[in-house]
Amino acid sequence: MLYFMLKSKIHRAHITKNDLNYEGSITIDRELMKTAEIVPYEMVHVYNISNGERFSTYVLPGEAGEICLNGAAARKGEVGDVVIVAAYTLVEKEKIGNHKPIIVSVNKDNAIERISFGED
Repeated sequence: MLYFMLKSKIHRAHITKNDLNYEGSITIDRELMKTAEIVPYEMVHVYNISNGERFSTYVLPGEAGEICLNGAAARKGEVGDVVIVAAYTLVEKEKIGNHKPIIVSVNKDNAIERISFGED
């Protein structure tokens, strides 16, 4: 049996830009992507702490500190809003006890403050 589990998340990132005219997606700082093991075009869920919006989209790599909502997603948040970006994976039942998601906590400038693994 497989379980859909949290793989990684970027916690409390701040939206730096909106681009309503782009085709769609979320652009994320390349270093944050690498640290959270999120790859280009991977599906993520975005939870907007500031307004309660929740949506799914795919990721594009961006510049240092960048968190940009593109296309229709640009209507789901404003510059300065605080969001969680979460990626999920399938985990076999036998491996659930060893599964540890990567939690990348960032500051107001989207610079990494802390990296933890599951319950660390």
